Amino acid sequence: MLLNVQGNTAYCYTGGKQFDPRLPTAVFIHGAQNDHSVWGLQTRYFAHHGFGVLAVDLPGHGRSKGAPLRSVEAMADWVLALLEAAGVERATLIGHSMGSLIALEINFRAARHVSRIALVGTAFPMKVSDALLNAALNDEEAAIDMVNIWSHSTIAQKPSAPGPGFYVMGGSRRLMQRVAALNGDAVFHTDFQACNTYENGEAAARSVTCPVLFVLGKNDLMTMPRASTALQAAMPHAKLAMLDRCGHALMTEQPDAVLDALFAFASRQT
Repeated sequence: MLLNVQGNTAYCYTGGKQFDPRLPTAVFIHGAQNDHSVWGLQTRYFAHHGFGVLAVDLPGHGRSKGAPLRSVEAMADWVLALLEAAGVERATLIGHSMGSLIALEINFRAARHVSRIALVGTAFPMKVSDALLNAALNDEEAAIDMVNIWSHSTIAQKPSAPGPGFYVMGGSRRLMQRVAALNGDAVFHTDFQACNTYENGEAAARSVTCPVLFVLGKNDLMTMPRASTALQAAMPHAKLAMLDRCGHALMTEQPDAVLDALFAFASRQT
């Protein structure tokens, strides 16, 4: 689905069904150098089981036009403008990595539009090493390789993986290369800087009163589970789903477990 947001074309994947704002809405927000496609399994299931789905491409990512936004705050304002353009009053927000910070900031700015928040592969502060920031700016291919190695719990997925024969690391690498190729700006560096400089996470977390779910990978080296301690302390009412044999690329390494956790959370009546 295409919308006009802040003067540019914005793309949302709707899970294979026409978006209906009268249904409960689930908004999926991707992380750095990604796009809506990282949520492929989860969004299709939600869309075919009672939800209206908006899996966004942030500006400068995937099919959305415009330059990549330079702060989490600006990205939160953009998603809020997208919800208004789509006619959505309230939504469940599901964010991965950088997207989890965006979800928190959206709630901080406009809690009336948020019914639930799921934070997937999250941390605060979400600091990025100088080596990775430098690579993202000056050697993007090296940065892509570094992130892929650190984001997966194993280099070679076992034959019992949910998608046998599917090259998990290769697919993730190719997506990041495609995002880079579609936009001449240094998207990866811009995204990382936005994560690195975001300072409002703890205050945003303390302001949350709606239901919250943390979905974390036990073997995550990018946003280690212990790095979410401050957020969890600020939201003692939050629930936690800790996934085994899983790194930062939770949606590809453990797609079924992520789906089960998210759908059960979004479907609860209380």
